[in-house]
Amino acid sequence: MPALRLDDILGLETEVWQALVDGDAAADERLLAEDFVGVYPTGFAGRDDHVTPVQEGPTVSDFVLAETRLLVVSDTAALLAYRADYRRVTPDGPGPPETMFVSSLWCERDGRWVNVFSQDTPEGAATP
Repeated sequence: MPALRLDDILGLETEVWQALVDGDAAADERLLAEDFVGVYPTGFAGRDDHVTPVQEGPTVSDFVLAETRLLVVSDTAALLAYRADYRRVTPDGPGPPETMFVSSLWCERDGRWVNVFSQDTPEGAATP
């Protein structure tokens, strides 16, 4: 990736979401840094915490990423912020619609781009 572009980083982020839809734990793991940190409404998570549920199969039934913004931090780091509208997989089929505002830090390491940090904030969460 010579110059960081929104479409490139958004493409990587979309691959993570598609891995959740496909139940593709190997793709999910490949896209996340070994030292990945997630900050979620349920607390902190590492890469294994993100990947393990996907090993059982799809965790998301469908998704749309919108309101995307890219903050280029350096030649090898970019922060993608966006709105995710999605439905989780439930035993009875797709769950109810949910919305999260997500910030996702992507860094180039050893010639490939990986997600090193993600924070999800539920729509309607209290603000300071």
